[in-house]
Amino acid sequence: MTTVSLIPRAILFGNPDKTSVQISPDGRHIAYLASLDGVLNIWIAPCEDLGAAWPVTHDTGRGIHLYRWAYTNRHLLYLQDKDGDDNGRLYSVDLANGAVKNLTPFEGVQTRLKHASPRCPEEVVVGLNHRNPQWHDLYRINLVTGTLTLLEPNDHFMDFLVDDDYNVPGAFCMTQEGGLDFFRRTRAGDWALWDTADNFMTTYPVAAAPNNAANSWLDKTGTEVLMIDSRDRNTSAVAVWKLDTHETSVLAEDPWADAHDVICHPTERYVQAVSFIHERKCWQILDPSLEPDLAYLQRVADGEIDIISQTLDDQFWIVRYLMDDGPARFYLYDRQCRTARFLFTDRQDLEGQPLVKMRLVVIRSRDGLDLVAYYSLPSGSDSNGDGVPGQPLPLVFTPHGGPWGRDTWGYNAWHQWLANRGYAVLCVNFRASRGFGKTFLNAGNRCWDKVIDDQVDAVQWAMANGIADPQRVAVMGASFGGYSALAGLTFTPELYACGVDLFGMSDLLASSESTPPPMKPMTTTYVGDDRTAEGRALLKRLSPLTYVDRICRPLLIGQGANDPRVKRAQSDQIVAALQARRIPVTYVLYPDEGHFFIRPENNRSFNAITEAFLSKYLGGRCEPIGDDFQGSSLQILTGADEIPGLSEAFTVQID
Repeated sequence: MTTVSLIPRAILFGNPDKTSVQISPDGRHIAYLASLDGVLNIWIAPCEDLGAAWPVTHDTGRGIHLYRWAYTNRHLLYLQDKDGDDNGRLYSVDLANGAVKNLTPFEGVQTRLKHASPRCPEEVVVGLNHRNPQWHDLYRINLVTGTLTLLEPNDHFMDFLVDDDYNVPGAFCMTQEGGLDFFRRTRAGDWALWDTADNFMTTYPVAAAPNNAANSWLDKTGTEVLMIDSRDRNTSAVAVWKLDTHETSVLAEDPWADAHDVICHPTERYVQAVSFIHERKCWQILDPSLEPDLAYLQRVADGEIDIISQTLDDQFWIVRYLMDDGPARFYLYDRQCRTARFLFTDRQDLEGQPLVKMRLVVIRSRDGLDLVAYYSLPSGSDSNGDGVPGQPLPLVFTPHGGPWGRDTWGYNAWHQWLANRGYAVLCVNFRASRGFGKTFLNAGNRCWDKVIDDQVDAVQWAMANGIADPQRVAVMGASFGGYSALAGLTFTPELYACGVDLFGMSDLLASSESTPPPMKPMTTTYVGDDRTAEGRALLKRLSPLTYVDRICRPLLIGQGANDPRVKRAQSDQIVAALQARRIPVTYVLYPDEGHFFIRPENNRSFNAITEAFLSKYLGGRCEPIGDDFQGSSLQILTGADEIPGLSEAFTVQID
């Protein structure tokens, strides 16, 4: 196998150069996220002069990760929480004077940005749970004065339909069976059930355009609702529900995959194109005027095309090209002139690095399901290009989160990092993954053991096909992927040589009992019902904590102290159980993080520990920890001596 240079973790896991690119509604400015003194902030530049860009925010903490233009064209809005607690506050930046205004200055309150309308450019609609933590009331907020006006109190609904005049004609909520009930407001002003669907994960209103276009689920007349709709079909189509006649019109569907992206005209609101992803992304064009645009863009650059931002008149687009072995490329496209101008890549330092291709395969599960999987091999390991290395390799299996997420083709930092260190890397869309129809999704309901079986089948496929060395396989994942790592070490304790769990659930019963009421039907339907003896027994049976005495392989755990979704106790209790049985475990805690590690210093530090851990137990290459702990808040609560170099590097940092 050809030896290639190590790609520094700083390149793979540091802040991107520029990302989250959006064009202003009037087409005069481009905004993006980029580092300012090492922290992600919002920058803007005139469209004709990117060199004149300047930062409009000056955050020095966790950085800004979610923002959008307001229709005033002079305000940018962003959400920011505190140390990962998920209680985002809404801020506005006035580009005229640089003033930053905290529009929802409430302690312990979560803000959800619901709707912005070009008809009401100085106001947006938000959801706030400051009256009742379980439910979000709707408010109008004036971006200039900060005035809050109650629009709709709420003690029942998951979400509302809001039109461009900020009327609220519809609402919806989950049923106890995991479906969706849709309500219409009557002439008397109360709510009446209008329609229902059997699965809220595959039938739901869809935002009708990307980024800064109007994000209402209603058409411009307010009489039609744009839906992702799986009623009377397996895969989810894009459909229009007519509120007055109850008529449904299917606009786009695919027999193998659910609808993914929906592009609409920013003001006219008709659907222009829909994407579907089974193995790779493909587009269905509904608006014939887009056909020459997409045909032209396909000739501009390689990669999968995403239209990520539009001007209000739909003349200018921000187009992103996704690659599996290179950085994302951003272009400014002028539809009238049919010209695309290259802007920048998201990570320029990836250019010239020894990146590898991502391969796809469909694996058959033991009970006959087709599992779409992706894998990457170290550079030079597959000399004849048949997708099989010259000899079996150590493998890192990386199950995705959710379990209702999904893996897709494209650049993946974990794949590139681990392949560069000498590992084969495998991820699989196991049952319960979204995007493959509700039959496939529902196959994981209340049977997470079968989900783990799918993961085992994927790993055993890699072994049987000469990709993985059976003695050197690790499982590593975050959230449900972390649960999968714990389940892998307990349900099949001999399969893996080691495991890495990032904020994974160890006790499903405790997790279910702490689920907030609005989301309770989801856990009772798809995971297990803690309100019944049978359901409690199921949740206990599916919990890795129940079988902690089976763990016989090394384990590394990372946890954010403020995680509101997978609480710290989930990691604390399995670590305590392992310590009581004298089973080695390394436990790393981040006091300023929540669900996922957002600060690049923390992300890089945990990856440095993970790399040393995997090198010890799988034998791959390892970049020294070096200064990757600098600026990180990591606390090593136990097991520092289990990983080579960890104690020394940590001592140097704290000294």
